[in-house]
Amino acid sequence: MSVNVGDKAPDFTLFNQDAEKVSLDDYKGKRIVLLFFPFANTGVCTKEMCTFRDELKAYEDLDAQVLGISVDSHFALKMWQEKNKTNFPLLSDFNKEVAKSYGVLYDGFAGGKYGYLGVAKRSAFVVDKDGTIKYAESHENAGEEPSYENIKSALEKLD
Repeated sequence: MSVNVGDKAPDFTLFNQDAEKVSLDDYKGKRIVLLFFPFANTGVCTKEMCTFRDELKAYEDLDAQVLGISVDSHFALKMWQEKNKTNFPLLSDFNKEVAKSYGVLYDGFAGGKYGYLGVAKRSAFVVDKDGTIKYAESHENAGEEPSYENIKSALEKLD
């Protein structure tokens, strides 16, 4: 299953980096930027999350909550958050259910070269206040960053 623009965003409950439960529904009535990424502590993932960290004020000005999601444990995400001083929730999809429900789960990361199965594809979704997907992008190539400008543009177009 994969979600597309116009679909209802699948709800979820995951643990954040502080081992607190976070649900998509917690942000009902707010715009959300969902960012799926393969692994903490890797080059492109760090660059992406640090870009959102550095530009968080712009997303907040657009009334958006940024959420990062990976299959890493909340322990790994906590260490990564502290190291990089990320200022938004990082959520652990350790059981890979959320990435699967959004249709962004790799069958084999890096062509199975490393034996990693079931990590999230680098993907971004913009969810409006009613829980509808208004923007979606997903990359087969984990080295490709999301379009920061397209994400901001999608947020700007929301009522």
